[in-house]
Amino acid sequence: MNKTHLKCIVSLLLLAMPLLAIGAEDEAQSASQYAGTWLSIVPPLLAIAIALLFRNVIPALFIGLATGVWIIADLSLQGFFLAPVQAFETYVVNALADKDHASVILFSLMIGGMVGITSRNGGMIGIVNIIIKWANSTKRASLATIGMGMSIFFDDYANTLVVGNTMRPVTDKMKVSREKLAYLVDSTAAPIACIALITTWVGFEVGLIDDALKGVGYEGMSAYAVFLQTIPYSFYPILALLLTIYIASTGLDFGPMYHAEVRARNASVSSLDKDTHAEEEIQPIEDKPHRAINAILPIMILIGSVMVGLYVTGHDPAVENQSIKDIVGNSNSYQALLWGSMAAVLVAALLSVGQGILTLQQTVNAWYKGLKAMMLAMTILLLAWSLSAVTETLQTSAFLTSLIEDSLSVQWLPLIIFLLSALTAFATGSSWGAMGILIPLVVPIVWSLMVSQGFADVEHHYLLYVTIASILAGAVWGDHCSPISDTTILSSMASGCDHIEHVRTQIPYAFFAGAFALILGIIPASFGVSPWLSLGISAVGMFFGLKLLGKKA
Repeated sequence: MNKTHLKCIVSLLLLAMPLLAIGAEDEAQSASQYAGTWLSIVPPLLAIAIALLFRNVIPALFIGLATGVWIIADLSLQGFFLAPVQAFETYVVNALADKDHASVILFSLMIGGMVGITSRNGGMIGIVNIIIKWANSTKRASLATIGMGMSIFFDDYANTLVVGNTMRPVTDKMKVSREKLAYLVDSTAAPIACIALITTWVGFEVGLIDDALKGVGYEGMSAYAVFLQTIPYSFYPILALLLTIYIASTGLDFGPMYHAEVRARNASVSSLDKDTHAEEEIQPIEDKPHRAINAILPIMILIGSVMVGLYVTGHDPAVENQSIKDIVGNSNSYQALLWGSMAAVLVAALLSVGQGILTLQQTVNAWYKGLKAMMLAMTILLLAWSLSAVTETLQTSAFLTSLIEDSLSVQWLPLIIFLLSALTAFATGSSWGAMGILIPLVVPIVWSLMVSQGFADVEHHYLLYVTIASILAGAVWGDHCSPISDTTILSSMASGCDHIEHVRTQIPYAFFAGAFALILGIIPASFGVSPWLSLGISAVGMFFGLKLLGKKA
């Protein structure tokens, strides 16, 4: 075969590729014969295994994504060769084109830009100098991180990005490991957002609960009132928050986190700052004042603008006496986050230029440098969303749910549902996805079992509350353990911590709190034990368990 023939063949193949890709796209969007089978769990499990084995999440996500696309193509030979192209061309593009996803990306980029400006104008150093006067030890720095995390309760994305970026210089100076910071940020974000009374999560959760209750003809209390009843049964989020306080106040650690803390204590501040896992720090302008207000005001504007945005987008003038919970439930949280982040960037820029600390060009450069630091995390997020879309097409959650639909009595259903919700969130990397799929599926199941087994009276409605709470709590637990979770990724990025190291060090703590939530929380509560008693016993048990397992770095 001469070169001319070879060129002709290559040209024909190149011309045929678009046609093959179109065919593959049609095939990918059709129902796969393997949807809802055991093969549906292979892509997320493969991605998780590769990420943990090679400690690199981007190749792991892409391999899992491409494998899922190949399975959707019914494991055809053509699908095998076109899967990488199709994964990028269809699923990544669709993830990027999604309006809500684009809002999260823009919000995250703007937060990075705001951090870049406030770091360059000395505002962040000013905050550090104030906090360091009180947070002058590892214990106080950790407690300050927890306090800030709980104060930004209204949204987990805003929580992780603001707290991680703000507290990182403080914890570095006090020689708290980046792994510990990422854990404290992650474990005070979703847990507080899912149980606080007014948050972006609550609107989503109440909407799902309302639809599910209407579907079964439930005529008891309102969906929001049902949600309030589930809060005492949300054992894992409550215990996860409590565990962060225990660990910070006692200085005790166990597992990989203990070794990370030992390394941090033995390292100089400069070596921590030069951590190869962290993004390059943005240094303030020399010979300029370090005023904390230049960072505090943009952060306050961010929080205030988001709250105002939630009100504006959720308020309906046609409805009289609209409650705050209804306003938040009807709000557009993504739009509110965009407004808040843009307002924060503008205020940070105006403060910098107006005080003569930065020129306009220096402000733009600082904003761009902060934005650039977010690009790797945004790439990971896009791949995680794409993999989540693949698992939805493959009906991964439906397959997992089908395994337990007819299992055991209604008292054991909350335990099974917690594990299923956790597994779903772990495999898909999305707590919201797990809740969105399982609440509509599980509420009819538990109500049907309650009716058939004679537990439909008001006295036994706690079974409904503990089951719904188990979905919410299990989703958060699985999300905490998953290396492809968006909030876990954002926590790693905002804290300047290697992502796989964050997952590796956080999982033992998640399992620790999760075990108490299961054994002393969900199981007794499902058989009628007071949730407050279960929480009290669990709190005492966790404290002594930490004393037994933990060591001081």
